[in-house]
Amino acid sequence: MIIIKIGGGAGLNLTGIIQDLKQVEEKFVIVHGANAARDRLAEALGQPKKVVTSVSGYSSVYSDEALIDQMMMAYAGLRNKRLVELCHQHGLNAVGLCGLDGKMIEGVRNKGIRVYDGGKLKILRDYSGKPERVNQSLLLLLLDQGYVPVLTVPIIDEQNRAINTENDDVVRVLQKALQAHTVIHLIEAPGFLEKKDDESTLIRRIAVPELEAREQQVEGRMKRKILAIRKLFEQGVTRVLLADGRGEHPVLDALSGKGTVIE
Repeated sequence: MIIIKIGGGAGLNLTGIIQDLKQVEEKFVIVHGANAARDRLAEALGQPKKVVTSVSGYSSVYSDEALIDQMMMAYAGLRNKRLVELCHQHGLNAVGLCGLDGKMIEGVRNKGIRVYDGGKLKILRDYSGKPERVNQSLLLLLLDQGYVPVLTVPIIDEQNRAINTENDDVVRVLQKALQAHTVIHLIEAPGFLEKKDDESTLIRRIAVPELEAREQQVEGRMKRKILAIRKLFEQGVTRVLLADGRGEHPVLDALSGKGTVIE
């Protein structure tokens, strides 16, 4: 079992990704983002996103009700259905779902985000949380019947409300439920870079004990991604491939070892 996490950037080669997946013989699940589409929508609506950074240094989007609406439109709507359409065009019988559908991904809403504001510690409460479990019977039903699940946020919380979460954390609970041996992260970079903006500084291999130090080395969304990858290995995953989603054959290149291999 393989989990393919497609980032939400505008520069990814979605057609190339789906064409490659048609050649993958193992069962797989797709998880995707849509941050570029969401940001365009938010600007068009005059509701630009607000990014907050916790006291521990992790950045996230402040998830009020307006942002949840934007996610339903951009993630569960436009990006999800265009990916499903693309799958069908290339012979993959896909089913697009967000975490709300059939309670595919259930989570627990955050008690609050601890941030500094003007030098003072504040607790921000919003509609965000952590995924805790997967509707395994629904997911296996789809896989056993030959469907390709295409999954995204929002997910559902303990009060049956839609909440935002990190798709990297969704990958973690999916891996635990499916015991996937390989997780592929397709991003807008060749892999993990020693220097953030220098693509020639690609790190081709990272051993699991190095991950904590690498997490301290980076900032923003990559910092959160490396944390999520660290948690994957606590569950016993065999291999994570951090690879370029912009090339002609993103998935096949990843599987052949191009990019960063973490194992």
